[in-house]
Amino acid sequence: MSTAGFNSQNGAGTGQPYSNGPSQNPVGLQQLPGAGYGSGHQSPFNLMQAKAPSPSVPGHYSPGPFQPLPPGSPYHLSPSPTAYPAPQGQPLLTAPLIGRPPSQTPPHSASSSPGLRLIPAQPTPPPPPAVSSSSYHQNPLQTAAPAWHYNTSQPTMRSPAPMILPPHGPVANNVNPAASLAGQSLPPPPLSSAAYNTSPPSPHLSQTQSQPQGLGMPPTSLHGYGQPGSAPPPMNPMAPHTYQPIRPAYGPPPTGPPPPMRPTPPPTGPPAASGTPPPTKADAQCGDSVNSTVSPTEPDCQEGDIECPGAVAGNGPQATNSYNHVDSKMAGLAQPGPPGRHLGHYPSLPPGYQNTSGPPAPSPMHPAMQAATQPYTQAPQAYQQMSGGPGMAQLSPSLASMSLQSGTPEALRVVNLLQERNLLPPTPISAPTPCLTQDLQRINCSPEVYRCTLTSIPQTQSLLNKAKLPLGLLLHPFKDLSQLPVVTSSTIVRCRSCRTYINPFVSFLDQRRWKCNLCYRVNDVPEEFMYNPVSRSYGEPHKRPEVQNATIEFIAPSEYMLRPPQPAVYLFVLDVSHNAVEKGYLNVFCQSLLDNINALPGDSRTKVGFITFDSTVHFYNLQEGLSQPQMLIVSDIEDIFLPTPDSLLVNLNECKELVQDLLKSLPSLFQKTMETQSALGAALQAAFKLLSPTGGRMSVFQTQLPNLGVGALQSREDPNQRASAKEIQHLSPATDFYKKLALDCSGQQVAVDLFLLSSQYCDLASLGCISRYSAGNVYYYPSYHHQHSPAQVECFQKDLKRYLTRKIGFEAVMRIRCTKGLSIHTFHGNFFVRSTDLLSLPNVNPDAGFAVQMSIDENLVDTQVVSFQAALLYTSSKGERRIRVHTLCLPVVNSLTDIFAGADVQAISGLLACMAVDRSVTASLGDARDAMINAAIDSLASYRQFALTIQQPGLLAPACLRLFPLYILALLKQKAFRLGTSTRLDDRVFAMCQLKYQPLAYAMPMIHPSLYRLDDLTDEGALNVNERTIPQPRVLQLSVEKLSRDGAFLMDAGTVMYLWIGRNCNPIFLTQVLGVPSYADVLDNLYVLPEIDSAESQRTRALIGWLRDQRPFYPSLHVIKDESQLKASLLQHMIEDRTDSALSYYEFLLHLQQKITK
Repeated sequence: MSTAGFNSQNGAGTGQPYSNGPSQNPVGLQQLPGAGYGSGHQSPFNLMQAKAPSPSVPGHYSPGPFQPLPPGSPYHLSPSPTAYPAPQGQPLLTAPLIGRPPSQTPPHSASSSPGLRLIPAQPTPPPPPAVSSSSYHQNPLQTAAPAWHYNTSQPTMRSPAPMILPPHGPVANNVNPAASLAGQSLPPPPLSSAAYNTSPPSPHLSQTQSQPQGLGMPPTSLHGYGQPGSAPPPMNPMAPHTYQPIRPAYGPPPTGPPPPMRPTPPPTGPPAASGTPPPTKADAQCGDSVNSTVSPTEPDCQEGDIECPGAVAGNGPQATNSYNHVDSKMAGLAQPGPPGRHLGHYPSLPPGYQNTSGPPAPSPMHPAMQAATQPYTQAPQAYQQMSGGPGMAQLSPSLASMSLQSGTPEALRVVNLLQERNLLPPTPISAPTPCLTQDLQRINCSPEVYRCTLTSIPQTQSLLNKAKLPLGLLLHPFKDLSQLPVVTSSTIVRCRSCRTYINPFVSFLDQRRWKCNLCYRVNDVPEEFMYNPVSRSYGEPHKRPEVQNATIEFIAPSEYMLRPPQPAVYLFVLDVSHNAVEKGYLNVFCQSLLDNINALPGDSRTKVGFITFDSTVHFYNLQEGLSQPQMLIVSDIEDIFLPTPDSLLVNLNECKELVQDLLKSLPSLFQKTMETQSALGAALQAAFKLLSPTGGRMSVFQTQLPNLGVGALQSREDPNQRASAKEIQHLSPATDFYKKLALDCSGQQVAVDLFLLSSQYCDLASLGCISRYSAGNVYYYPSYHHQHSPAQVECFQKDLKRYLTRKIGFEAVMRIRCTKGLSIHTFHGNFFVRSTDLLSLPNVNPDAGFAVQMSIDENLVDTQVVSFQAALLYTSSKGERRIRVHTLCLPVVNSLTDIFAGADVQAISGLLACMAVDRSVTASLGDARDAMINAAIDSLASYRQFALTIQQPGLLAPACLRLFPLYILALLKQKAFRLGTSTRLDDRVFAMCQLKYQPLAYAMPMIHPSLYRLDDLTDEGALNVNERTIPQPRVLQLSVEKLSRDGAFLMDAGTVMYLWIGRNCNPIFLTQVLGVPSYADVLDNLYVLPEIDSAESQRTRALIGWLRDQRPFYPSLHVIKDESQLKASLLQHMIEDRTDSALSYYEFLLHLQQKITK
C-alpha cells in the first residue's frame, strides 16, 4: 500500500449562513415509502458502475508507491451497511442516565466483563533520527536538478464517450449493473513513463484501443471523433431512432436566407409551476463504465456521467420549466428580455438577456479578489450581434493577435528584473483578460471560479513545450455567489455525444439545431427549450438562461438520482481525554453548537449524533421519549460495535431538547478524567458504522497523538532536526489505516473533517489522510489553550461558527470536460477519483478549491477557441438534487508571443505549488525546490530565446511574468518548502495541505503576504461597503527596508496578521488606535484592537475587519513591538531579504540569470 500522503490523483482543498435552494422553486423530492435511512439493506448512493467486476472488498487498493487507479470503483456495495461486522453476543455496558446535575466523576463500568474502562498506559518509544539532505543552493558537482517536463506523455482523461441508461426493470441499489457486462470490460493499458510525473498516473483508454460503442454509433473516440482502426459491432439490435453509421454527416450551416418559419404561438398566461418530480426510478443506475450498450427502447444517455443518466434533449415528457435569475436571497421577478430578432434568423453566438438585478454593486472584496473579477459581469448585459455574423467556427484564426496588431501590449513589455526593483504594483494583481471578442468576454466565466494558467491556449503540444509553462485549471466550483441563476426544468439540454451541458459558447445553426463547443456534434433543440422562461416568449432558444450564463445551476429531475436525496446528517466525534480537557476546547465547542444549532443547514429530516472517546468509546442515546441523554460505553476497542444503532443518530427537530441537555453537560462530565490515552481509530470505525447507511458529515476533534488500538501512531519528529538545512523526513503517512478508512467513507458518502488542537506532534501527515481522501477539510490550531492562547481560541470560535453554518452539498461528484484535442491527466485537491475523470466528493463546501493539469493531445490548428466545463452534481441540505455548471472559453493561438502575453502568473504559481507538494512526498523536498527553481529558469530562458526580437543584457521577462521569480522565491521560503528555519513537522504538513485545497484567492496571501502602512491611513481612494469606509493603503514590498521605526505596519499573511509597532511610532496612533499613551505601554500579547471613537481607530479596524471578511477562515491578529518574540515570525515573511539559509530576492535573480545565460 502506498504511503504517499499527497497523492494528487486522490486528494491533497465567506459569506453569511447559506440555505441551499431557492424559495421560489421548492422541489418536493420526498422519500419513497419504505425507503428508510436506517435500514440495513439500504445501499449507499453510488453513481458509477465498474468497468469490470471487482471483488466487493473494502480493502481493494492498488499497492506500490505509484498507484494506478483500478479499472472500477473499489466500492461495489454489498447488502451489509458496513465493512466492520458487529460481534455477536457482545456484552454491552450502559451508564446511568446523565442527569441535569453533572456527575462528579467520569462514568465507569461496574462490570468485570469486556467493558472495563481503564487500560494501562503504554510507553511511547523514542522517535527515530531524521535523515538530512541538501538545500536548494546550486552545486556544480551535482547532477542536473529535476524539473517538471510539461511535455511528458501523461495518462489522459478524456471526455467520456456516449453513455446510456440501463434497461428498464427493477434493479436493487446494491447490485452492480456492470457485472453482466464483464465480457465488455477493457483491461487497463500500461502506464506511460513520465520523467517527472508529480502524481501517480491514472489508467486511461488509449487512442488506438478498440472500445465497445454505443448502439448504432460509428467507431468514435472518447471525444466523439473518428479513430483509426475498427470497432467491435454493436452489442444490441439497432434501434430505428438512433444515429446510423451509414447516415450522411451533417452539412455546413445554411448560408442562404433563412426559410420562413411558422412558430407555435406562445402559451398564454404565466407558465405553470414546476411540479414535484416523479419518484426515483429503480433502473437509474450509474457505473464506472466508460462505454456501454444501448437498449433499443432507451434514449442516448451517458452512464457513469457525473449527472447520472438524465433526460436527453428532445426525449421524455415535455414539462413546463421555470427560471430563477438569482438564487435564494437575491431572487427577483423576471423582466422581459431584449427585443428579439426576426424569428427565422439565428446568429451563431447568442445575445445576452436583460439582467433582472441591474448592475452589480461595488464588490466588498479584497482588491486581490476584486481585481480578479474586473473583466467579468455576474449577469451579462444585453448586446446585439450583427445578423449573419460569424459563428464559433468562423472566428479569426488567432483571437489573441487582436491585441498585438496595434503595437506591443502591456503584458509583453520587456522588463529587466535586475534593474527594476520596485516591481510590486501598488494594488493587487488582477487575472489577465482573455483576448476574446467583447461579446464572448462579457459572458465568460468569472476568474473567481475558473482560472487557467494560460489564457491563450497553444495550438500544439510542441508549442506548449517550447513555452515551458504549465497548462492547468484552478477551480472554486462551490463558491458562495451573490447571484446564481437557477433553472428548473424536466429536460436538461446536453450534447448526445460528450454529454456537455448547453452553454453560452455553443453555436445555433438554426432554430432547431445547435453544435456542441466541445465535440462539435450537431444536436437537436428540444421542444421545451424553445420557450424562454425569462421573457416568456417562444421560438428563441438562444435567449434561454442556459445560453446566457457561463455559471448556472439546475434543479435536477428524478433521472439524476438513484435514491431519495439523503438528509443532512452531522456526527460529532470528540476527544475527551485528560489532554483534551486541559486544552479546554470542549466548552467552546459545546457553546458554539448551542448558539448555532438552529442555523445548521438542513430541513425537517436533519439528524445529529455524538461520540466521545478516550481509551474507550462512548455513545449517546438521544431517542425521543427519554427524559435525559443516556451514555453507553464500549471498551472493546479492538472489535468496535454500535450498542443501539437506531437511537444514536436522531432527528434534530424531534430531539432538540435532549441534544441541548447533552451539550450543556458534556464539559463537566469529563472535567476530572485522568484518562491519557486516545483510541481515535476505534472511534472513527464506530462513526463510520453509524453513518454508513445514510452518508453525511463526520466532524472529528483531536488533541493528541492516537496511541491506543487500531490506528495508533508513534512520534516520528526529531525536534533537533526542525531547523535542518538538509532533507526533511516523514512527510508521508506512517500507516495506511486512515487512508483505507477514508476510502471506505468515500464509498459510503461520508466526509471527515478534522480539527486538530495540539501543541505537541500529532503526525498530521498520517491523520490528514482521513480528510484528504474523503473530501473533508483539516483545521489546525497548534498552540490552542483556553487560557494561554486567547487568539487561537478566538480563531477556533470564528472558524467553528462558519463551519457549522456554511452551505454544504452531500453525495456530490464532479467532472471536468474540455474541447476535443485537450486532456486532463492530474488532479489536485481533497477527493477520491472514482473513475478516470470523475471526482467523488461525499461533501462539498464553498471553501474548497481544486486544480487540474492538462496536455494537448491533438493539434488545434482548425480550432479558434476551446472551452472547459466543470459540472458539480450534489444534494443540497434541503434535499434537492442540483447541478452547478461552469463554462470557460479561451482563444487558441499559434504564436509563442501570444502564449506569454496570456500567462496568468498567480495561477501558474498556484499550480506549481500543488505540483511541488506532490513532489515533496513522492520524491523529496529538495527535488520539489529544485523543480520550482527550474520552472522559473526554463520559462524565462524560453522567453529570451524564442520571444524576444532584440536581445538585451540582463534578466529579461515579459511584464505579465515579472513577478514569477518573486513568487517562486516566496514558495521556497514558505513554511511548506523552507529549509534551514525551525519548522515543526505538523506545521509544514498543514501548510502543504492548505496549498493543495485552498482556492487560489485564499492561497496567494499565504504564498506572498501583503504589507501595509497603517499610521497614515486616509479616506483617499477608499471603498464604501455597507455604509462603511474601507481605506485602501498601498501594498509595500516585503523587505525590512520598508519598515520604519516611526510607523505602524500591518502584514496580512493569509492565516495570520501582524501589526508591528515601531519604537518611535506616532503617539497619536498609539492613543487613538491602541488606547495607550506611549510605546512602552503597548501590551506584549495584544490580539484585539480596542474600540475607540476616533477616525484613526475606525479606519484601522475597518481595514482589518474587511480583510478578514474576504476569506472563510479567521486570521488571528498579533500586535508586536520591536523587541517582541513574534518579530522573528514577521521577519520570516520578508521574502525579499536574505536569511542565513536563503538568498535575497536580488541574489536569487542573479542565480537565475547565471543559469539562463550559461
